[in-house]
Amino acid sequence: MEAKELTKLAVKALEDKKGEDIRVIDIHGVSVLADYFVIADGSNASQVKAMADNVEEELGKAGHECRQIEGYQTAGWILMDYGDLIVHIFSRDDRLFYDLERIWRDGKVVENVEEL
Repeated sequence: MEAKELTKLAVKALEDKKGEDIRVIDIHGVSVLADYFVIADGSNASQVKAMADNVEEELGKAGHECRQIEGYQTAGWILMDYGDLIVHIFSRDDRLFYDLERIWRDGKVVENVEEL
């Protein structure tokens, strides 16, 4: 499965758990880290963890294991590394504090994930 399809699947998994303000940033032209960042937030630690669990479950069903997960215990910022896709799931406060969209503003915001 290519990065675009993986990204669509991750967005759907986040939407299924009521993830808020889901953004996709195409960074393949500005970084070797990955092709896409998916950024979302949840209203509390339980929701943030549920979102991460659902991403891991849905991508796992599609045959993609997460290489590394950071921040799950505190659920302020969970980072999930799938190689060409990195999923960032934040609490609202941590998302505002870290402001990845500003840091990665050289990337291209994907307005409609279905157009990937």
